[in-house]
Amino acid sequence: MDKRKVLMTGASGYIASLMLPALREHFDLVLADVTDTDRDGNKVNGVQTADFIDPDRSKYAHLFQDVDAVIHLAFKPHTPRGAHTEKPPIDRFDNEHENIQMANNIYRSAYDAGVRRLAIASSNHAADWYEHSLIHNREMDMVRPTDLPISDNFYGWAKAAYELLAYPYACGIFGRKLETVMLRIGFTRPIRIEDYTADNSMSEQTSGGLEEFKRNLGAFISPRDITQLFTKAVDAQNIENEYGVPFVIAYGCSDNTRRFWSIETGRKYLDYQPQDDTEVLYSKEIVKLITGDGTNIRGGKVGI
Repeated sequence: MDKRKVLMTGASGYIASLMLPALREHFDLVLADVTDTDRDGNKVNGVQTADFIDPDRSKYAHLFQDVDAVIHLAFKPHTPRGAHTEKPPIDRFDNEHENIQMANNIYRSAYDAGVRRLAIASSNHAADWYEHSLIHNREMDMVRPTDLPISDNFYGWAKAAYELLAYPYACGIFGRKLETVMLRIGFTRPIRIEDYTADNSMSEQTSGGLEEFKRNLGAFISPRDITQLFTKAVDAQNIENEYGVPFVIAYGCSDNTRRFWSIETGRKYLDYQPQDDTEVLYSKEIVKLITGDGTNIRGGKVGI
């Protein structure tokens, strides 16, 4: 059986690095990014350079030719490489506006080229107001893809805009339905005990560090689970909902005991079957930080 031809944007980035070894085997990949080196300056084999923010889509239209699906990971960070200071959150609108322009360029290029499906890296931040204001205060137990996408920051707002922007392409109003899967990715970095303690000393723990630790135990997605998620987002046979619209929003986290996002739509439409659970992967860290001698930590998912 011939491999599906898949364009991956943001192919020099961190998320791509988690998946590329397996996806190179599974798909016939076309790789593109604004640079062909990773953050450490290492060249990423096969990456073609393209600036998807550029409104002149003719400059990169060739990348979409004869492509079955697009995995869109590219985004412009609010802190450029080499920068030592971050803009305050209220000043990040212009940057996120460019990310939305990029998303539309991807959608339109895919539509014009006859691409079948999009698998888009949205983010859990598309609806992170619930987490920040309700989940951590234990006024809500689970955020679902059907909850109104509301965020308290421009990054999350932009991700929610990604999702809404894709719906006209998916519903068929322009002439054909561009199948779309929005993946609200969770926490992808390894959970290292030293990141949640001061000087790695139990006596120097801060409440903020432990709160973050417990949060990330729920939000984590392992490399093999995120690889499975994007693979199935491309390969799933039928993602149409009850109204005939091929549009899915799914949370991307492992099957964590402490997770506070629902993965029901990923299971239903993509057959996403995550294999990992941080309660097992990080059991030693949990014992040391949460239930070890000298600790006085409240049980449950988040908060302390």
